Amino acid sequence: MPEGPSVRKFHHLTSPFVGQQVVKTGGSSKKLNPASFQSLWFQDTQVHGKKLFLRFDPDEETKSPSNNPLPEPLRKGETKKEAGDLKQTLGPDSQNISDQCSQSGSGDNDSECLGGDSPAGGAQRWLQVSFGLFGSVWVNEFSRAKKANKRGDWRDPIPRLVLHFSSGRFLAFYNCQMSWSSSPVVQPTSDILSEKFHRGQALEALGQEQPVCYTLLDQRCFSGLGNIIKNEALYRAGIHPLSLGSLLSPRQLEVLVDHVVEFSTDWLQGKFQGRQNHTQIYQKEQCPAGHQVRKEAFGPPGGFQRLTWWCPQCQPRLPPDEPEQAQLS
Repeated sequence: MPEGPSVRKFHHLTSPFVGQQVVKTGGSSKKLNPASFQSLWFQDTQVHGKKLFLRFDPDEETKSPSNNPLPEPLRKGETKKEAGDLKQTLGPDSQNISDQCSQSGSGDNDSECLGGDSPAGGAQRWLQVSFGLFGSVWVNEFSRAKKANKRGDWRDPIPRLVLHFSSGRFLAFYNCQMSWSSSPVVQPTSDILSEKFHRGQALEALGQEQPVCYTLLDQRCFSGLGNIIKNEALYRAGIHPLSLGSLLSPRQLEVLVDHVVEFSTDWLQGKFQGRQNHTQIYQKEQCPAGHQVRKEAFGPPGGFQRLTWWCPQCQPRLPPDEPEQAQLS
């Protein structure tokens, strides 16, 4: 699924539509009837980790977006090349946070219980959008097939939801799940791209007696962090993905958090500047030092397993004499 930087770009694409009325709808969604959006006013948009929240009201109101999607270093470049908004955007107290992570073991499968298919009215006015693997948001154009399917057909992807606005412009949402909610589910202290991201909580969570690759993907501790960021941050920090956080030094944990934030911020900035994301280990056969890269699926017992790339030379296992395949029981 799209990671934090991609969803923040989706937020940036939807923000100009705030204050406009939906005049026409379409899409293939069966859980939410696209026609239920007809005549609603799009009043606000928020982002948290990998989730996008859109507020719709039956009546017109004057309301500005309530949170800025960009960290301070990126705001100056937010308005650069506005024409790029019309293009495709491709494709998560400190003790409490630590306790939540240790109880999770759920990888980055972070679904929450929300309202079902009720229209935006009464208390349920926020639409939560969770994107799938190839989820995306398009503005004023539709996605086109890039290759033939298994049957040889060149069929364009079908949008899950299309919203046409009073301005004559439209938004198209692809490969996503949508649910109504009474309010956004937001915890800025765990959002890796938020100005309120709490390093102390992140360090405490990483220091648990479990592989750091499990903790990194827990959206309650690192909202917006996905498999690409996980692999890249661990490699750049020189840490084996199965290293127990409790065996790493405070300095190692600090460096790991530094690389999480640095890589994520650079990725987001690249999206606004038209730069392609550069990875050093993810889906590579050799690391930058020329060593053979290993690949295997890791995850908590009974939980979601995610493919992990690492270099045994650049990322030694701690303790070094422990078998490479050892897993926590």
